Amino acid sequence: MQQILGVVGTSGSGKTTLLEFLLAQLAAQGLKVNVIKHSHHDLQFEPPQKDSARLRAAGAAEVMVGSPFRYAIIHELRGAPEPTLDEQLARMSPADLTLLEGFKSYPIDKLEVFRVACGRAPLYPDDEHVVAVAADHARPDGVRDSLAWLDLNQPQQVLAWLLTHLKKNSSNA
Repeated sequence: MQQILGVVGTSGSGKTTLLEFLLAQLAAQGLKVNVIKHSHHDLQFEPPQKDSARLRAAGAAEVMVGSPFRYAIIHELRGAPEPTLDEQLARMSPADLTLLEGFKSYPIDKLEVFRVACGRAPLYPDDEHVVAVAADHARPDGVRDSLAWLDLNQPQQVLAWLLTHLKKNSSNA
């Protein structure tokens, strides 16, 4: 069973910074980790005058750009519906873990990154799929017991929780 975890939170909460730390630490431990980042914006990957952009604009359904260092596939939807999360996961190579950023409404386990200073309400009170919160303040009264409360300013604590969460989920599979 593929292990996935959503990392959710408002813009400016520190999701990407936390993900960078987690990815570096997990990779250093030999784990292969994929990331899918969801965006509501139109994505531009190359300048319009580059060959790959010109071929895509001319009508290609997909363009793959490859080099000795990496490759990218750019798939034009051309009015088709956005691929589901399952369809996106199916396109990824196998990994020990796939982290998702920006899939707030999906029914998957989630780690919420929350800062009061961002001025938005947290997701965890209304989303039972949020299994942990990494916050820059102490655990408030009345938070459900099953919710892990982590110190966002101690990323090693978040990493330790994530590794435990992965082991628990792999033993339940």
